[in-house]
Amino acid sequence: MAAMNVNPKYKKQWSKLMFSFFDYLPMKYEANPREWQIRRLIWDFKDGKRSLQVAEIVARKIRETFGSMTEKIVFCCVPASSNEKNVKRYKDFSDEVCRLAGTINAFDHISVEGERLAVHEYNGTKTVKNAQVINFEEAFFKGTQVLIFDDVITRGFSYARFACALEAFGASVLGGFFLGRTLLK
Repeated sequence: MAAMNVNPKYKKQWSKLMFSFFDYLPMKYEANPREWQIRRLIWDFKDGKRSLQVAEIVARKIRETFGSMTEKIVFCCVPASSNEKNVKRYKDFSDEVCRLAGTINAFDHISVEGERLAVHEYNGTKTVKNAQVINFEEAFFKGTQVLIFDDVITRGFSYARFACALEAFGASVLGGFFLGRTLLK
C-alpha cells in the first residue's frame, strides 16, 4: 500500500487534545456484552436518543479538563450528513452540554444546507459521492476557542477538515471530544 500524502494542517489538528469516551468496535467484529452496550449507546445517540445522558458525561469531562476556562469555550459539533439528522442528533445535546458545562453553544451558528454530489479523485480514479454543504457564521468564530465534538472518530479526517475550516475563520481549536473511537484491527 502506498504511503498517503496527508495535509500538514491535518497533522497539526491530530496533535491537539483528542479524547474519546469509549472504544467502538465495528459490526464486522464479534463483541462481548460491554462492547454491545457501547454500540447501542452510540447508535442511540446517532438516532437522537440518550442525548441527555451523553451530554452529562461530556459536560463533566469539559469541566474536569478546562476548569474555570469553560465559560470562554465554544462547543461545536461536527455536523451530521443532513440538516434533519444534525438537528435530531445535536440540537438538544448541544443545548444540554453548554448548560451543564457553561460553554458557548455554536449549534445555531452552523447549518447543513443538504447534500450535493461531489467528485473526488484519488490516485487518478474519480468517484462521485454525496457530500454535505456546511454553512458557517464566520464572524461568530473569529477569535474564539473551540472544542469540537463528534460522535465517532475513526481516522480523524472529518475532525481535522472541520477544525481547519474553523481556524480559517479565525478560531483557535483546542481539540476534540468523541463519544467513540473506532477500533481498527
